[in-house]
Amino acid sequence: MVDAILDEALEGVVAIALEGAKGVGKTATASRRAKTVLNMTDPRTRAVVHGNYDLVTQAEPPVLIDEWQLEPQVWDRVRIAVDDDARAYGRFLLAGSAGIARGTRIHSGAGRIIRLLMRPMALSERGIQEPTVSLRDLHAGNASIAGVTPLAVKDYVDEILRSGFPGIRETPQRFRNRQLDGYLTRIVDRDLRENGTIMRRPATLRAWLEAYGAATASTADYTKILDAATAGEPNKPARATVDGYREHLRRLFILDPVEAWIPTFIPLKRLTVSAKHHLVDPALAARMVGIGSQGLLLGEGDTPSPSAGTWLGALFESLAVQSVRTYADMMDARVGHLRTKNGDREIDIIVETNDRKIVALEVKLSDTIDDNDVRHLHWLRQQMGPLLMDAVVLHTGQYAYRRQDGIAVIPLALLGP
Repeated sequence: MVDAILDEALEGVVAIALEGAKGVGKTATASRRAKTVLNMTDPRTRAVVHGNYDLVTQAEPPVLIDEWQLEPQVWDRVRIAVDDDARAYGRFLLAGSAGIARGTRIHSGAGRIIRLLMRPMALSERGIQEPTVSLRDLHAGNASIAGVTPLAVKDYVDEILRSGFPGIRETPQRFRNRQLDGYLTRIVDRDLRENGTIMRRPATLRAWLEAYGAATASTADYTKILDAATAGEPNKPARATVDGYREHLRRLFILDPVEAWIPTFIPLKRLTVSAKHHLVDPALAARMVGIGSQGLLLGEGDTPSPSAGTWLGALFESLAVQSVRTYADMMDARVGHLRTKNGDREIDIIVETNDRKIVALEVKLSDTIDDNDVRHLHWLRQQMGPLLMDAVVLHTGQYAYRRQDGIAVIPLALLGP
């Protein structure tokens, strides 16, 4: 999805920063468009650039500066180059898998360097099914709701476990878990340190990350997550330490929570402000919990999310969020979730455009949808009126159709940008 946005940006923007977790394809995507590649993970290249920041402006453009955050002053040099020639479109590509470490002083780059976030591959990018329903059309209020897919629950489980990371999903199944284990180990043991973070208790961080993954698709309190991570330990880390874990993992784009949606100028009361917990890819959560395909299909695993039902339901919701976010990025739309404080109303995904119009989506691990599954969508329609452009249930069935009450029922595999 990001290819189209990136190619358009290169024709009218001088510097573009591709951001996202390791393994989403930033380097491969940017390298296809670059004539010069400066990789800051190579100590030789990094030393040369450190000694002469002007090198990034002297190289043949487009210049890709990969993992630029390892030499953060490069950002400022690019920013100055943009000021010097604001019409040299497509000159710089910066790829990074971490934000700036706390205490590093650089200019934000606002107005000079645009940021594009890359995520793991959405379902429609994986080549398993051609979508028939467009999120953009849903937002325009003119979507055609039709189509059929052969995919069933087992196929969605396979996609959850394969992940949306291009380099991992193509690995033979017997080695895929090793790659996921290595990915998680690298985050804790190497990536944090490379980006200026000293972890005094890496085992506790890993346990906290596992507990966070187990809370996927829930708004579980962070105290409960910490208790789950340190059960039986007399000396629990301080709250400030845990907050530091969250900050570091968000800088690496590993945590990807869905923030609470609070409507503007609409008096919806008693809404929670708590984010829903999601990792960048549900395969990481599944691997840390250690439940495979058979266990998921048999309903093993507990989740603190009543709306998701089973652990598989939580992972399926996370898979849906991953895809919808990618499609929403194409529309410059925001994604949130809605939940009242007492939990009597909850909608999994709200996609809102700049004109405040929304599409509401519920996610159900079911191949049949009944009146009970759409009751929250009807409530929201009464509250939002014409600002609600469409209401959708994403499910695991075969057919896309519109119910007599106007709710669209769409298999997740048939939803596209």
